[in-house]
Amino acid sequence: MTDSAQVRVAPADPIRPVVAVVGDAGLDVLARASGPLAVGSDTRAAVRVTGGGAAANTASWLVACGAEALLIARVGADDAADLVRAGLERCAVRAALTVDPVRPTCCVVVLVVADGARTMLPDRGASGALAPADIEGVDLTGVAHLHLSGYVLLDESSRAGGLAALEAARRAGLTTSVDPQAAALLVDPSRFLADVEGVDLLLPNADELAALAGACDVRAARTLLDRVGAVAFTTGAGGATWVDRSGETSVPAVGAAVVDPTGAGDAFDAGLLTAWLTGASNEQALRAGAAAGASAVATIGGRPVGRAVQPELAVAPRTDR
Repeated sequence: MTDSAQVRVAPADPIRPVVAVVGDAGLDVLARASGPLAVGSDTRAAVRVTGGGAAANTASWLVACGAEALLIARVGADDAADLVRAGLERCAVRAALTVDPVRPTCCVVVLVVADGARTMLPDRGASGALAPADIEGVDLTGVAHLHLSGYVLLDESSRAGGLAALEAARRAGLTTSVDPQAAALLVDPSRFLADVEGVDLLLPNADELAALAGACDVRAARTLLDRVGAVAFTTGAGGATWVDRSGETSVPAVGAAVVDPTGAGDAFDAGLLTAWLTGASNEQALRAGAAAGASAVATIGGRPVGRAVQPELAVAPRTDR
């Protein structure tokens, strides 16, 4: 176990911590089918185009939960990028967007069937070309924490940009977190874990934890503590658990009628990080994450646009630090 794996206490700002979020920003085309898909024919659906991208979603939820967010991402030189910028402005997210002259803005087609299950068809486009120069040109003065979307590390074309972001955070003395994002893409867990070594918080869901550690339970999470400071993992209806060297804490899921699960994990990250950065206990941070995730699944789309911040997302700072 290395010293780099010691979880650090984030500098508490009970007002509005500033979080830099690095990763994808784009559009989601959400199609909610009225029934089973009729392959080769028509299935009526409710279709919406909304802001998307895991990093942009997390940044938007951070603001809704009471933090400030600086999104660092790459977009295309196209009309879709204008929609992305407008969506971020509505969510009060500051953005440092590099324009890619060749690749299109990221777009994800999300198919949601009647029982709430979803299938995602992503085209990362310009997001897949995130480069170290996109990070190095951003001033991190005043930022307390950097959160990295794992998609950046899981695509070879953007991996160097993700590693540069984590290195920039270390040089600036920021606490850090990473969401693995996609179990199916974790084909080389050992390399991914090497990439995130020294990160303060790893935020996997059940499938991602199983891909990284062989199972989804506290014992499996503990095997990752020689790489990262803490693991906070979600198990859907089973709730969420925080594991670090001092022990473990679990909370139940917050009940919600599932309309669309898009962005639920991104919202969980935002709720947990906002609480943790303002000095909350591990349990309080988990509860804030669970509340944000429940709010996300209750409506279509991965953003909190037009939604009031839920009172339960506000967490009183700890006084024992």
